[in-house]
Amino acid sequence: MSLKRYFIDFLIIGVITFITAAIVTYLYTLIVHGSGVVNWETAIDMAIILGIVLSVTQTKHENI
Repeated sequence: MSLKRYFIDFLIIGVITFITAAIVTYLYTLIVHGSGVVNWETAIDMAIILGIVLSVTQTKHENI
């Protein structure tokens, strides 16, 4: 599998995870705390971690 494929998978998964985490943290703080603040640190951390892990496992699964 090429490095380009890893990078494309990482970007796609990372962007989707970032957007989802930002929306979830916003809704959580809006409902629970009444402030409606996005936790950017959590969104970025989740995007990087899940982007790496899921892109590697996806490409490893395709090679089996």
